[in-house]
Amino acid sequence: MSSFSQVSERLIFNNRPLVIILFIFATLVLAFQASRMQLDAGFEKNIPLNHEYMQTYMEHRKDFGGANNVLVAVCDKDSDIFNQYFFDTLKNVHDELFFINGVNRSLVVSLYSPSTRFTEIVEGGFAGGPVIPADFDSSNPRALETVAANIEKAKIVGRQVSNNYRCAMVTAQLLELDPETGEALNTLALADELEAKLRGQYEDDQVSVHIIGFAKMIGDVATGAKFVVLFFAIAIVITAFMVYFFSRNILLTVLPIMCSVIAVVWQMGLLTTLGFGLDPMSILVPFLVFAIGVSHGVQMINAVEKNVIKGNNAKQAAMTAFRALLIPGGIALLSDTVGFLTLLVIDIGIIRELAITASLGVAVIILTNLILLPVLMSFIRFPDHYLDRFAGKESKSEGLWHVLDVCTRKNTASTIVLVTGILFALGFVQSKQMQIGDIQAGAAVLHQDSRYNQDTALITDRFEVTVDYISVLVETTPEACTSYETMRAIDDFQWKMTNVDGVQSAVSLASVAKVVNAGYNEGNPKWQVLPRNQQTLVQAISRVPTSSGLLNGNCSVMPIILFMEDH
Repeated sequence: MSSFSQVSERLIFNNRPLVIILFIFATLVLAFQASRMQLDAGFEKNIPLNHEYMQTYMEHRKDFGGANNVLVAVCDKDSDIFNQYFFDTLKNVHDELFFINGVNRSLVVSLYSPSTRFTEIVEGGFAGGPVIPADFDSSNPRALETVAANIEKAKIVGRQVSNNYRCAMVTAQLLELDPETGEALNTLALADELEAKLRGQYEDDQVSVHIIGFAKMIGDVATGAKFVVLFFAIAIVITAFMVYFFSRNILLTVLPIMCSVIAVVWQMGLLTTLGFGLDPMSILVPFLVFAIGVSHGVQMINAVEKNVIKGNNAKQAAMTAFRALLIPGGIALLSDTVGFLTLLVIDIGIIRELAITASLGVAVIILTNLILLPVLMSFIRFPDHYLDRFAGKESKSEGLWHVLDVCTRKNTASTIVLVTGILFALGFVQSKQMQIGDIQAGAAVLHQDSRYNQDTALITDRFEVTVDYISVLVETTPEACTSYETMRAIDDFQWKMTNVDGVQSAVSLASVAKVVNAGYNEGNPKWQVLPRNQQTLVQAISRVPTSSGLLNGNCSVMPIILFMEDH
């Protein structure tokens, strides 16, 4: 290994100008590539697509829609929703959401959707229609009364209308591909549109607009991530101060920080070259790369400093430091790189991208901080007063080492081991209480007082549906919905899950069929059961369309949708 260090030393330090030119060229090219870096967020990157649950989701999402939803609650701040201004605003929000690029227009649902219908029992049988009639006039009080009655008949309170009648919901599902470009949907651009075209246009002193869903959440994260550049600059300033406090030399402060910044630039440029973007969830990785780079840079300047104090010139000191740190420093950085690469075994897209991002950044530190930094330091001229200032640096620190030397004595060492053992035991006990996953309401990546989490709290409180739901798919034989045994099993499972803590409400084909069956029997609640007779059961489910999301085309798959209180 020493021969490798010596060969590398001669090859690099005998061609210092060429090495610097190559680094300048590479930095310019990769800086240009880094300037094209874009934030890249996607719903499917956040889920393990090869997990059996996710495979089930992918297999049936064409029939039942995806899980990438947007919920928009429009609320009246002063009274209930039955006034002209509210319904005009709700209509505008519905239309605006309908035409936003990336929204699956066939699955936009609100009071104004043709699919939002009511059914009632009349003397001649069933009667029904859209909750909001085609000739609806929001300025007519009688029309508002009719809509209020239709809402009750449609039994959509808690789903499309809040329990306190002060909010109405508009829901939509998002496409995975942009219908205009055919490429992956730009989630961040869509989040900006939701904010600008919905909340920005229609929220005022009388009406509030509340938006939740993965796209909106990741958009809020990305908005906050834009301030990372400012924090990065602050981190550089703080780090520079600390490095200067250690080195007491401007050049020795600038060089390791500059090389670490170059490593971050290379990292961003290489990611763009390889076709990756930077996910908002991985926005802190460049900070990590910068910190690791500065750490290794300080080791290098410390080694050069010591060699200069021994009487070597800058070039000799840099070469000696390079030779001494190339192997141990390189192995340490390679170990970090391999450590990050092990994250690739986790079958989640965002984790794999994080592994690639971090490993690339740590790998390029080998070049920028173990090669470029000592080469640049070899050109520094250390004045005599600098050497005089640090000639006694080692002796000045001896007092500290004498204090720490006490820790190596038997009694002190035994005490330290005992305290460490006690702390380990306490840590082990507390580790048993570790909870995995989100333990706070709303989005854990955002502050509790963020607008998104406030919107989540309002929707969860006023509605019985949220974006936090579990869809249990019952896979069986075709036309199984006409089998009493199958429908009874679905109904029993739904009843049991509804009584589980954390489940807010549930819906399935079986629960809807019971309501329809009661309707065929003059609305008598005694008949709100699953009929055992097959013909009667067919009659009960015939009024449930596949667009309801409660059954597929041949009735071989039927979801049981469990809406959770929060996580």
